[in-house]
Amino acid sequence: MRILGLIVFLLDLYAIYNVITSSTSTGKKVIWTLAILILPVLGLIVWFFMGPRGRGAKV
Repeated sequence: MRILGLIVFLLDLYAIYNVITSSTSTGKKVIWTLAILILPVLGLIVWFFMGPRGRGAKV
């Protein structure tokens, strides 16, 4: 169970890093980051399919 938690934690950190380094607006960055922090698993899944990507993202 601890390994699963560690995996989710590392994936959340990766998602937050990608949100912060994306070129989307600051407001959207804050919303995505809060969604990932408040709902770690669900936020990660939603970010994976709908979130901003990298520096060239236009979301």
